[in-house]
Amino acid sequence: MRVGVLALQGTFIEHIGALRQLGVEAPAIRLPRELDTLDGLIIPGGESTTMLRLMKSFGLTQPINELAQLGLPIWGTCAGMILLAKDVSNYEMETLGLMHAKVRRNAFGRQVDSFEADLEVPLLGEEAFHAVFIRAPIIEETGPDVEVLSRLPDGTIVAIRQHQLLACAFHPEFTGDSRFHSYFLDMVSQQLQHNHEDRILRGSDPRS
Repeated sequence: MRVGVLALQGTFIEHIGALRQLGVEAPAIRLPRELDTLDGLIIPGGESTTMLRLMKSFGLTQPINELAQLGLPIWGTCAGMILLAKDVSNYEMETLGLMHAKVRRNAFGRQVDSFEADLEVPLLGEEAFHAVFIRAPIIEETGPDVEVLSRLPDGTIVAIRQHQLLACAFHPEFTGDSRFHSYFLDMVSQQLQHNHEDRILRGSDPRS
């Protein structure tokens, strides 16, 4: 399994380290050709405007969109979640627009307003997930095909899934808790199995 991490800016080193601890090949992705052999992709936290500009400069925007349409699992954390969202409040740049969600940038304030919280994430088990929020966005609205995975105690949505797309407002790569990374790897494994079964079905069809 190869799960790439977009490595233009932000916390890509921490994500790569977390994946490698789980025994996964985790190449740093900076060029379109490096996307070709991936089974999954992580878009890390960082500065969303800088990341979007670099993605366009390096010609990554269209290939990532095309791979998402083909079913590539993609996980965005913090700024990565902003890049995945279709609608971002008070933001003029065009995002990847893959997830049916409205997101608000820097929803909790500036860097000094960063905080940590224990989240209930039922899909990860009974133990709370200790989440780190750094200039974090929040999810204001979701479409009907979006599953809410976790909320803050006040009801604010901070983690969602839409089919093979995953997004969270916090930084799992800073916690030492690998459960979110393992969950994404499960998503990747399921998609690989689906692709394998699809190839078998098409191969058995005399019209294929």
